[in-house]
Amino acid sequence: MAATGLTQDAGWEIGVSRTLAQPPAAVWEFISGPRGLALWLGVGARLTPERGAPYTTDAGIGGEVRGYRPGERIRVTYGDTTAQVTVSAATGGRAVLRFHQERMASAGERERRREHWRRVLDRVAQALDARA
Repeated sequence: MAATGLTQDAGWEIGVSRTLAQPPAAVWEFISGPRGLALWLGVGARLTPERGAPYTTDAGIGGEVRGYRPGERIRVTYGDTTAQVTVSAATGGRAVLRFHQERMASAGERERRREHWRRVLDRVAQALDARA
């Protein structure tokens, strides 16, 4: 039996999600804009919505855009890993925000990133609630 979070193709991976009170369009606008990108990707990150476009954060972390579907999903390399954020509709006009990261080196890194993404979700929810 494989360890939880260990895949054959993508190594160690983690996903976290939360249903938010805001509609998908509002969540997307925030998460793909400068304040949202700073929360999940890093301060100073600016993305060009084209496959292969490079980015760098103020902390020097860089990567490239692997996929960008406006209103739905952003997928980027992040160091040696791949990170993805998705926004989808939930009942009652709400949105589900999901973060997924794969190609991590160990179970320990997986747990550290789980906690990281949970904190990111908390900060995103707080920022969106303050805007409402």
